[in-house]
Amino acid sequence: MTNRITQLFHIKYPIVQAGMVWNSGWRLASAASNAGVLGMIGAGSMYPDVLREHIQKCKKATNKPFGVNVPMLYPNIQEIMEIIVDEGVKVVFTSAGNPKTWTSWLKDKGITVVHVVSSVKFALKAQEAGVDAIVAEGFEAGGHNGREETTTLTLILMVKEQINIPLIAAGGIATGRAMLATMVLGADGVQIGSRFAASEESSAHQLFKQAIVNAKEGDTQLTLKELAPVRLIKNKFYNQVQELYKTGPTIEQLKELLGRARAKKGMFEGDLEEGELEIGQISGLIHDIKPVTTIVKDIVKEFEEAKKQAIDL
Repeated sequence: MTNRITQLFHIKYPIVQAGMVWNSGWRLASAASNAGVLGMIGAGSMYPDVLREHIQKCKKATNKPFGVNVPMLYPNIQEIMEIIVDEGVKVVFTSAGNPKTWTSWLKDKGITVVHVVSSVKFALKAQEAGVDAIVAEGFEAGGHNGREETTTLTLILMVKEQINIPLIAAGGIATGRAMLATMVLGADGVQIGSRFAASEESSAHQLFKQAIVNAKEGDTQLTLKELAPVRLIKNKFYNQVQELYKTGPTIEQLKELLGRARAKKGMFEGDLEEGELEIGQISGLIHDIKPVTTIVKDIVKEFEEAKKQAIDL
């Protein structure tokens, strides 16, 4: 399964394990890399010294390539980037910010840079900034998302029409069939989050993993667009947000309700009522918690079977 993505990252399969906050620690990233995909550490939920520790542990746990996902809206960004360089990380995924800010700086140090976008406009800006590849993430995805609510099915086609660098599809992908579908549309590979969040190696709390398994169609919703759009499992906190919206709240009132460490409380500490439970729509198709190796094998097997079926059509 050799293509532009496997060659870019020196991996066996064109699959990226998403760098999700409170889910993607060194155990998940190293397990994903050892399984033949690109493992990613999620720096968004880590203080700089914690990130360094996870990178060092990941290097000891795998001799395969892995990367770090860096949401650029978080503080300590300069220190985080310097740690990434200092520890010899070869791949960085940036998101939630202007790709021009760090792309040249990272590439000058021999790092492969990928930027996550939710629209054609930002895909073009990322390509202009010189990134090596783009992740186009549809609004089905979990976590922070695009305000435009463009679906993956639509977004991949529109971005593919406008760019010439490698394209990675994300949002609503947890199976081999979905992987094949997005690659037929023009993606060179896929980024998968929710399915890996419900893995044995994910650093998320067991109660959150079980909440993913229990989720059904319609149990997630995109909200808080005035701050940073985020897809959440509907729970007590989500209902509080919706009640506040009925009053026509100010941004300050929304921020006050959100407070601090809400995502940590939900995903990492397992508070299923007061916590922020970020997950994708595809959670309705996730029915178990498996080892990463099994997840990757299942996806690749289904991909190959679906490809043979498609040829026979």
